[in-house]
Amino acid sequence: MIHFRKTLLAALMASTLYAPAAQAAAGKALKAEVAAGVDAQTKQIQVMVDQVFSYAEPGFQEVRTSAYLEDILEKNGFTVTRGVAGIPTAFTATWGSGGPLIALGSDIDDLLGVSQVPGIPNIKPLVAGAPGHGEGHNSGMPLVIAAAIATKAVMEKNHIPGRLMIWPGVAEELLATKAYYVRAGLFNGVDACIFNHVGSDFTTAYGDLGMNGMVSVEYTFHGKTAHAAGDPWDGRSALDGVEIMDTAWNFRREHLPVTQRSHYVITDGGDQPNVVPGKASVWYYFRDRTFGAVRSLYDTGNEIAEAAAKATGTTVTRQVLGYAAPDWGNKPLAEAAYANIQAVGMPKWSADDQAFAKAVQTVNTRKIEPLHDKVTALSTPENRPQSLGGGSDDIGDIMWTVPTITIRYPSNIPNTIGHNVTSAMAMATPIAHKGVVVGAKALAMTVLDLMTTPRILSDAKAYFTDVQLKADHYDPVLTPADKPAIWLNTKTMKELRPAMEKYYYDPAKYPTYLDQLGIKYPTLTPQ
Repeated sequence: MIHFRKTLLAALMASTLYAPAAQAAAGKALKAEVAAGVDAQTKQIQVMVDQVFSYAEPGFQEVRTSAYLEDILEKNGFTVTRGVAGIPTAFTATWGSGGPLIALGSDIDDLLGVSQVPGIPNIKPLVAGAPGHGEGHNSGMPLVIAAAIATKAVMEKNHIPGRLMIWPGVAEELLATKAYYVRAGLFNGVDACIFNHVGSDFTTAYGDLGMNGMVSVEYTFHGKTAHAAGDPWDGRSALDGVEIMDTAWNFRREHLPVTQRSHYVITDGGDQPNVVPGKASVWYYFRDRTFGAVRSLYDTGNEIAEAAAKATGTTVTRQVLGYAAPDWGNKPLAEAAYANIQAVGMPKWSADDQAFAKAVQTVNTRKIEPLHDKVTALSTPENRPQSLGGGSDDIGDIMWTVPTITIRYPSNIPNTIGHNVTSAMAMATPIAHKGVVVGAKALAMTVLDLMTTPRILSDAKAYFTDVQLKADHYDPVLTPADKPAIWLNTKTMKELRPAMEKYYYDPAKYPTYLDQLGIKYPTLTPQ
């Protein structure tokens, strides 16, 4: 506690760079109180993290996950609105009156095909072929909820005006909802948004974050069936249209910017070989660094699809399934949050935690690196390398709507593979639980700063207007006819949920999910 107070005092002294003494950040007593409020929820954090891990629901099918989180928020005095933006598993949970409106969010969906037993260092699915939390999204909303509950208690006790809005990122792995949240006006009137994402580090960032924007679109070719052997000349193959489009796109790659990323899967290739396919579909992600570049890729894809249809005597239609804007973090918000990240510091990792991390890295031939014991430097345009493109996150749509940052918190193991079972191995272990606790403290302390220090929000808005919007402007490719693709993953979960339900965590019977699964922590050898 002495170390915590010393580092906290240093962070508070640094905050005078951004606010006059009369508007200093929230006092150390308030921050110590809200940190204690998070500590008091340590057991509940573990239960929430483990519970959501066990549900393992992919995009648009987060039915159990959303209902579970909504229930916790309602029991803690938040007003929940379900099914927002036309998305059944999306919701907002609001509380408070007067003062600023601060939005807090994190993603809740998982990935197809990465089911994994937690707490062991080797690949072993809970249910073969089922989805799993191979990015760690099971930890983010527990962090947000713990921070919100602690903040609410401090604000009530100390009569601090202000409002909170909790929201989940639905179907983030499909990049399929946040643009619709923005279009539906969910962030109208929000003064600032703090998003949270799992990592092995503890930091935040501002400026152009170097990630790609993206449009997700499915092309469906329509042809004419015929007997593939006896009467092929009377058929027009929709699959030929798909294959020619894919071939043409792959040739075109040589002449596209180095920052672009594009990939596809054939979602419908016909029914059986002796029938000329009358319908076939291919699903593309087009990614690049700017709004204009994403739109250009999308236009190029549309042109190639039309050309492939003409070449094969078919027709083609397209449907946008998702969109993500490039990410851009707000400098004043990031600086305020980073001071609190430094004050909180990294979790106190045990020898068991370090041993398990090393076992995961060793068994899966990853680079050996201990769990971090120091906070990562604040990421800025000056210390980040030049981006040559890469991944996407649809938090970008909110970042171009209101001042927003992402806090990365240390709930996973360094050097595991993203979107992979190795990134699920630690996500229902003490490593995940401890990372959520420190992340929730930093988040809650930052929210108190925003509620009590008007200067931070005014600086954040000025940066948003005078710096960010001078660099580019929000330009999604969505049209009024585009709707959230809420049907995605329905068939998968209908088939797999009965087998998955057997592994749902029961905290009334078992202290932890590892206990329920009969796994001793740390397990260091393959099971």
